[in-house]
Order: sequence, then structure tokens, then C-alpha cells
Amino acid sequence: MGINILCAGDVVGSPGRKAIAELLPEVAKERNIACSIVNAENISSGSGITPALFEKLLKSGVNLVTLGDHIYRRREIIATLETAPQIVKPANLPPTAPGREFAIHETDDGIQIAVFSLLGRLYMKPQADCPYKAADRVLAKIPSEVKIIVCDFHAEATSEKVAMGWHLDGRVSILFGTHTHVPTADECILPGGTGYITDLGMSGPYDGVLGRDKNRVLQSMIHAIPARFDVAEDNVNVCGIVATVEPNSGRCEQIERIKLPYRMC
Repeated sequence: MGINILCAGDVVGSPGRKAIAELLPEVAKERNIACSIVNAENISSGSGITPALFEKLLKSGVNLVTLGDHIYRRREIIATLETAPQIVKPANLPPTAPGREFAIHETDDGIQIAVFSLLGRLYMKPQADCPYKAADRVLAKIPSEVKIIVCDFHAEATSEKVAMGWHLDGRVSILFGTHTHVPTADECILPGGTGYITDLGMSGPYDGVLGRDKNRVLQSMIHAIPARFDVAEDNVNVCGIVATVEPNSGRCEQIERIKLPYRMC
């Protein structure tokens, strides 16, 4: 019998974290979720994460947290990255970059679920090391008894994400993409048993431009006038997937795209 894993896309600002805090416990109960994995690199005013917000995620029922190119935007998170067992850095950052390369959550039934993340190299900053070699290295480090492995590929180019899906097919249970904040409709199970989707989308306000105030973004794009891209507020949704994984083989049996609306008070 498979276990259900929820993966939610980039949490954007206050609207995103409020939606996660309210909706995640409900979904976890309704869908019998064994592990919730959330990308939270935009949770602090749209860029970065703080220790306090990380703790709020854990209290909301999040089990594992991944990040991306804004990982060190809030420098106060560095100590948490070095000590907390539930949060990971992109594994293809330099070895001296603070944080762990993978994390493991153990369910109440004793099932272990590992997660690691990677940064893409196309159109991305900072420039990271080869994500394919990094993935190989991390997989060699994860204990062999851990059969369920999840990878978050935080990348801009869809081609790079699709290629990583084929590279890791049969070696991870789930590979999901993040960063572009737009959910893709290509969820599938690859031939080797890996559940795949190019991008989860974001958990945040869709009445804007990738979670930011549309008027501010338009001002900058149309008139070339720099503007502060404040976080938008309306049409908030939690987007991601629920995947069912067979715990002994680590093969994905089912993958379903989800979009959960949240009404801001």
C-alpha cells in the first residue's frame, strides 16, 4: 500500500504562508498525507526565508523544506541551515555554502523519506555547479535503506528540468520543478517509476505577476522605471502535487496536480 506525499510550490510572502498554515493541515488530514514538502525560498516578503518563518512552517505541518536561488537573501537563516534537520540547500552550490545537501523525514510508521534540491544553470544566478553530477553525488550519500527520495529542481528552463527527469528516472520517487511560479500540466510517471512534473506552480497570489503586484511590474516593464516589486494579495492558491509512492520499492504509483484556493481575510 502506497503512502501519500504532498509537494507544494514556492510560498510567496504573507499570502502564501497564510494559505499554507490554514490549508495544509486540512489537506493532510483529508488526503492521509505522510509527508509534506514545501519550497519556501520566497516566503519572506517574496524573497528568502527567516528562522521565525521556518518555524511557522513546521508548526503548520510541513515536514521538509527546500529552497532555491534566494536561499541566503536573509542572512539570519544561515545558522538554521547549519543546524535544523528539516531544511536543505541546493546540493550543487559550493561545498562551503552553509546547509545540508539532503534531509530525511521519518513517518509515524517508520518510513523514511529523503529530499534534496538542485539549482538549474540556464538563465539562473548564482551560477551553480553541474546539477547532474551533484544529483549523482547526493544519491550515493543517501542511506540505501531509504527507498523514497524526492528531488526539487529549482530551475528556469523547462528543457533542463525535463532532462533531469530522464537523468533521475528510476533513481528518485518524485522529481518536481520549482522557480517559475506557473504550474505545468505535464505530471506523469516516467518509465522507471519516477513521478514527474516540470513545475509545481506557487503557493501565493495569482492576481499579479508571479506573485508580485502587477501594477508595479508593469510600470517597470513598460516604462523602464525601476519599482519595488511588492507581493500581490488576491487570488491566493496553494499549488502542487499529491503523489502516492510504494514504500518498499520507492516507485511512484500515482501523481495528481492540486490547486487549493484560499480566501484572504
